[in-house]
Amino acid sequence: MPRNLDLTAMRSFVTVAETGGVTRAAQQLNLTQSAVSMQLKRLEESLGLPLLDRAGRGVALTSHGEQLLSYGRRMLALNDEALTRMMAPGYEGEIRFGVPSDIVYPHIPKVLKRFDREFPRVKVHLISSYTKRLKQMLAEGEADVILTTESAPDPEAEVLTEQRLLWVGAPEGVAWKARPLRLAFEQQCLFRPWATRALDEAGIPWEMAVETASTRTVEASISADLAVHALLECALTAYMVPIEHGGALPELPPSRIGLYRAPGAIGAPLDGMISMLRLSYGDMAAVA
Repeated sequence: MPRNLDLTAMRSFVTVAETGGVTRAAQQLNLTQSAVSMQLKRLEESLGLPLLDRAGRGVALTSHGEQLLSYGRRMLALNDEALTRMMAPGYEGEIRFGVPSDIVYPHIPKVLKRFDREFPRVKVHLISSYTKRLKQMLAEGEADVILTTESAPDPEAEVLTEQRLLWVGAPEGVAWKARPLRLAFEQQCLFRPWATRALDEAGIPWEMAVETASTRTVEASISADLAVHALLECALTAYMVPIEHGGALPELPPSRIGLYRAPGAIGAPLDGMISMLRLSYGDMAAVA
């Protein structure tokens, strides 16, 4: 029958190894030195292996101790994570969060990770769609908070940042030199009419080479140098880079990222998420 390691003794062992001594470990664990020493002895006896070299001054790990330390850290981290998730006080429920697909990266994953750490019992339902649809969902009570990309957000919106809209193409690509200019856009992309209007005003012929409902299809077409696209500066990826066109393409208008909160949507988790979004995009604006 499998035996179980004593996690209390394991915590004492890991703490002794990390602090460099029984005395400091006892202080950190709020235990007596004798209690810590007894737990270490019990752990060694259960394994039948020496974990600490007690020959010299201070504490040194044996080769067995070094190996166990790696396991011990992971065991304790998993134990602590499970306790936090199962016993975190306060909140349960769900936040419905909408964001345009072209600004999911790089900020949203970081915000979601931090939110999960601070509100482990609240589920986030992430909705990725275009701005018009997200605003419709908010109005119909199908979302609690949304981000948008707009030239002029509504008065009730909070503008988090303003970003440049850039012509983007494949690294070392030449598709931008072709005439008519080949474009790739999602059907509902807000920036599509902005880009075509700018080209029309500049007298540059164009054709919609890739028209799709999939962001991935646009990305693949751009990275293959089959067409060009318009993208916010904050949403650049390794597969799409700003086109150094030297004035051969028209300048595009900037876009603002707006934050909308559903009327009546309240609660500390929602307040926390909004604060994290403000901080994330505030940092980006400061850098810009």
